[in-house]
Amino acid sequence: MAALRTGDVCIEGIDLNYVAIDSPREIFDRMGGRQEFDLAEFSSSEFISRFVRGDYSLVALPVFPSRVFRHGHIYINRRSGLKHPKDLEHRRVGVALYTQTAAVWIRGHLAHQYGVDLSTIAWLEGAVEKSGPHGHPSAPPLLKSAAVERNTSGRSLSELLAAGDIDALAGGRHLRPHPDLVPLFANAKAVERAFFLETGIFPIMHLVAMRRDCYERNPWIASSLYQAFVAAKNRALTQLHRRGAHPYMLPWVEHAVREIDEVFGGDPWPYGIDANRPTLEALVQYMAEQGLIARRVPIESLFVPCREDTPQNSRAKEVHA
Repeated sequence: MAALRTGDVCIEGIDLNYVAIDSPREIFDRMGGRQEFDLAEFSSSEFISRFVRGDYSLVALPVFPSRVFRHGHIYINRRSGLKHPKDLEHRRVGVALYTQTAAVWIRGHLAHQYGVDLSTIAWLEGAVEKSGPHGHPSAPPLLKSAAVERNTSGRSLSELLAAGDIDALAGGRHLRPHPDLVPLFANAKAVERAFFLETGIFPIMHLVAMRRDCYERNPWIASSLYQAFVAAKNRALTQLHRRGAHPYMLPWVEHAVREIDEVFGGDPWPYGIDANRPTLEALVQYMAEQGLIARRVPIESLFVPCREDTPQNSRAKEVHA
């Protein structure tokens, strides 16, 4: 997305007011709760939940600015005695938001790959590195009961995990170092690589959502935006493969790029529906199984049409994102 922020990629027919916000939760709360932007990065699970329940105030583009393998984001307290995913049964597990996309993916992995009975787990919901809740989401309530409670202890989930008051934390990233906190999967990269090669699933976290009224006034902007998002991503891929002085602060970056090309065929971040069908279908399946939506829906119904050949339009439409 950087090329859109810098203006190196322009959007045909649109003057983009790009607002850079570091906190995804803030973006989601402002877009989902008050629709402060014409379009924005948005939680995939929150959008799908709203859409399937009949809230059509937002539409989605098949553009996915955040994807994360999640096996490596399950942390345990080594003193809990947990060794394997099945050991999470009948335990108390922290999660930032039960309905967030990361948690949906983790529960789906646990149930489908490792046979974990999710109904036996007690979930504690709250912020990971500070006390209190994780933002102010507008996701609809669950349709299927689950043992979820709010963290009112005055301590963060990571503090509770370090103290042994919860047994695991699902969805945490880069926790502050603590001698008792370790990932459940010691070699998560190998697990995630094997998972992708077997399933073709690279978990999608976020999509791009647009206000429906903005879209319906000018449906052509969906294709214009989509083409620009693709162009910006292609510039990023070119930078990734750049020789000489590299723009990224990664030792051995050339080895990482070579591995990415080998595993993902040159583009680990494809946009569009067809290239992401296994991932999107798995996400919708997991959401239905976990009670976030009542039924599975066709993937095509979630996204507005986006043509790669953007129609000409001489009148600029200011869009805030």
